[in-house]
Amino acid sequence: VIASCYDGDTCTTTTGERVRLGCIDTPELVGMRAEPVPAKAARDFLRNLVVGKKVRIRRITEDRYARTVAELFVGERNVQREMVAAGHAEVYQRYAHQCPWTEVE
Repeated sequence: VIASCYDGDTCTTTTGERVRLGCIDTPELVGMRAEPVPAKAARDFLRNLVVGKKVRIRRITEDRYARTVAELFVGERNVQREMVAAGHAEVYQRYAHQCPWTEVE
Protein backbone atom coordinates (compact mmCIF):
# COMPACT_ATOMS: atom_id res chain seq x y z
CA VAL A 1 0.00 0.00 0.00
CA ILE A 2 1.37 3.42 -0.94
CA ALA A 3 1.43 5.85 1.98
CA SER A 4 2.63 8.99 0.21
CA CYS A 5 4.30 10.41 -2.90
CA TYR A 6 6.99 13.06 -2.56
CA ASP A 7 6.92 14.04 -6.21
CA GLY A 8 5.83 12.63 -9.57
CA ASP A 9 8.22 9.69 -9.52
CA THR A 10 8.96 8.88 -5.85
CA CYS A 11 6.58 7.21 -3.39
CA THR A 12 6.80 5.53 0.01
CA THR A 13 4.92 2.39 1.02
CA THR A 14 3.21 1.88 4.37
CA THR A 15 6.15 -0.39 5.29
CA GLY A 16 8.61 2.46 4.66
CA GLU A 17 10.02 1.26 1.34
CA ARG A 18 10.95 4.22 -0.85
CA VAL A 19 10.09 3.55 -4.48
CA ARG A 20 11.43 5.44 -7.50
CA LEU A 21 9.16 4.86 -10.47
CA GLY A 22 11.37 3.31 -13.12
CA CYS A 23 11.57 4.25 -16.80
CA ILE A 24 9.96 7.68 -16.45
CA ASP A 25 11.07 11.19 -15.61
CA THR A 26 8.86 13.92 -14.21
CA PRO A 27 9.47 17.65 -13.61
CA GLU A 28 11.50 18.51 -10.50
CA LEU A 29 9.87 20.20 -7.48
CA VAL A 30 13.06 21.85 -6.20
CA GLY A 31 16.60 22.53 -7.32
CA MET A 32 18.22 24.17 -10.31
CA ARG A 33 15.96 22.37 -12.80
CA ALA A 34 12.79 22.97 -10.78
CA GLU A 35 9.48 23.38 -12.59
CA PRO A 36 7.11 23.68 -9.63
CA VAL A 37 3.79 23.96 -11.49
CA PRO A 38 4.07 20.86 -13.70
CA ALA A 39 5.93 19.04 -10.90
CA LYS A 40 3.03 19.56 -8.48
CA ALA A 41 0.54 18.50 -11.17
CA ALA A 42 2.53 15.29 -11.74
CA ARG A 43 2.76 14.62 -8.00
CA ASP A 44 -0.95 15.20 -7.48
CA PHE A 45 -1.86 12.97 -10.44
CA LEU A 46 0.35 10.20 -9.06
CA ARG A 47 -1.10 10.60 -5.57
CA ASN A 48 -4.61 10.19 -6.99
CA LEU A 49 -3.53 7.00 -8.75
CA VAL A 50 -1.76 5.25 -5.88
CA VAL A 51 -1.97 6.76 -2.37
CA GLY A 52 -3.96 4.53 -0.04
CA LYS A 53 -4.18 1.81 -2.67
CA LYS A 54 -2.71 -1.64 -2.76
CA VAL A 55 -0.19 -1.76 -5.58
CA ARG A 56 1.86 -4.48 -7.18
CA ILE A 57 5.54 -3.59 -7.30
CA ARG A 58 7.76 -5.03 -10.02
CA ARG A 59 11.19 -4.37 -8.54
CA ILE A 60 13.94 -3.64 -11.09
CA THR A 61 16.97 -2.50 -9.08
CA GLU A 62 18.06 -0.08 -6.35
CA ASP A 63 19.31 3.43 -7.09
CA ARG A 64 22.16 5.40 -5.53
CA TYR A 65 19.78 6.82 -2.92
CA ALA A 66 18.84 3.30 -1.74
CA ARG A 67 15.38 3.59 -3.28
CA THR A 68 13.76 0.63 -4.97
CA VAL A 69 13.46 1.31 -8.69
CA ALA A 70 10.25 -0.36 -9.82
CA GLU A 71 7.13 -0.38 -11.90
CA LEU A 72 3.85 0.10 -10.05
CA PHE A 73 0.54 -1.47 -10.96
CA VAL A 74 -2.92 -0.72 -9.60
CA GLY A 75 -4.85 -3.79 -10.66
CA GLU A 76 -3.79 -4.29 -14.28
CA ARG A 77 -3.03 -0.59 -14.79
CA ASN A 78 0.63 0.34 -15.25
CA VAL A 79 1.12 3.55 -13.27
CA GLN A 80 4.10 4.77 -15.31
CA ARG A 81 2.23 4.27 -18.57
CA GLU A 82 -0.67 6.29 -17.20
CA MET A 83 1.67 9.09 -16.11
CA VAL A 84 3.14 9.29 -19.64
CA ALA A 85 -0.27 9.03 -21.34
CA ALA A 86 -1.60 11.89 -19.18
CA GLY A 87 1.37 14.09 -20.08
CA HIS A 88 2.80 14.20 -16.55
CA ALA A 89 5.93 12.17 -17.35
CA GLU A 90 8.26 11.30 -20.19
CA VAL A 91 9.89 7.98 -20.92
CA TYR A 92 13.40 8.16 -19.45
CA GLN A 93 15.27 6.89 -22.51
CA ARG A 94 18.42 6.04 -20.56
CA TYR A 95 16.49 3.43 -18.55
CA ALA A 96 13.64 2.62 -20.96
CA HIS A 97 15.06 -0.84 -21.63
CA GLN A 98 14.06 -1.83 -18.08
CA CYS A 99 10.33 -1.58 -18.87
CA PRO A 100 8.89 -3.63 -21.75
CA TRP A 101 5.97 -1.24 -22.34
CA THR A 102 8.32 1.59 -23.44
CA GLU A 103 9.12 -0.30 -26.65
CA VAL A 104 5.46 -0.04 -27.67
CA GLU A 105 5.04 3.68 -27.06
